[in-house]
Amino acid sequence: MSKLYTDAHSALSGLLHDGMTIMAGGFGLCGIPEHSIQVLYASGVKDLTVISNNCGVDDFGLGILLKNRQIAKMISSYVGENKEFERQFLSGELKIEFNPQGTLAERIRAGGSGIPAFYTKTGVGTIVAETKETREFHGEKYVMETGLKADLAIVKAWKGDSSGNLIFRKTARNFSPMMCMAGKVTVAEVEELVEPGTLGADAIHTPGIFVQRIFKGDSFEKRIEFRTTRKRHDAETAAEGSEV
Repeated sequence: MSKLYTDAHSALSGLLHDGMTIMAGGFGLCGIPEHSIQVLYASGVKDLTVISNNCGVDDFGLGILLKNRQIAKMISSYVGENKEFERQFLSGELKIEFNPQGTLAERIRAGGSGIPAFYTKTGVGTIVAETKETREFHGEKYVMETGLKADLAIVKAWKGDSSGNLIFRKTARNFSPMMCMAGKVTVAEVEELVEPGTLGADAIHTPGIFVQRIFKGDSFEKRIEFRTTRKRHDAETAAEGSEV
C-alpha cells in the first residue's frame, strides 16, 4: 500500500479524534510540521494531549492549537515564548507535565523502543521527583521515568522518499526520529520528496518502517522566534572607506 499522500489534509484523514495523544516534532520553531498543525487547527479536534519540546508561539506552530483551546495537556520541556500558555496554566485551564529536556527525549525514545520505564539522576531532590519512584544504585539515588507513546506522531523532515525514509536537518532532528518510533501512526511532511534509492543508506535518520504516511509540503514559512541582525562587516568597511 502506498505511503504517499498529496497533502496534509489527505495524510491525516481518518486519524484524528478528540482526546488523542499527539507527538509533534521540532525544536523551537525549527523543523515543526507546519502543514499538519494547520490541519489539526482546521479540524477542531480537541482535548488533546500534546508531547513536544515546546508549544510554539502565540500565533504560530502549536500555539494556534493552544489559542483555539484544542490542547488539554502539554508534556514538554520549554514553554517560555508563549503568553497564552502562561495564561492558561496560571488560570488552571491547561495541564502541564514538565520534563528536563534530555529526560523528555529519552522518555520518547524509550516508548518507541518498547522500554516501559528507566532510571535517571536528573531531577533527583527536586519537585520533578516528588511523586515518582526513586531507587539507589551504587550509592546514588535515581528517579524512575516512564516511556512515552502517542496515537499520532507528526514530523517535518528535510528530505524523504515515497517509502518513508527520512533525513532531518540540524536541530530539527532533536526529537523527530524518536517520535517516529513512538507514534502508532507517523505522518511526515518533507521539503524535498525523492524516489526510493536516491537517499544514501548511511544518511537516513529514520527508516521508512517507522513512517506510515508522507507528503511533500508546498511551502514552509520557517518563522524565526527572535530575529537578531547586525551590519555586515564588509558593508561597514565600505562605509568607512567612503568617508575618507
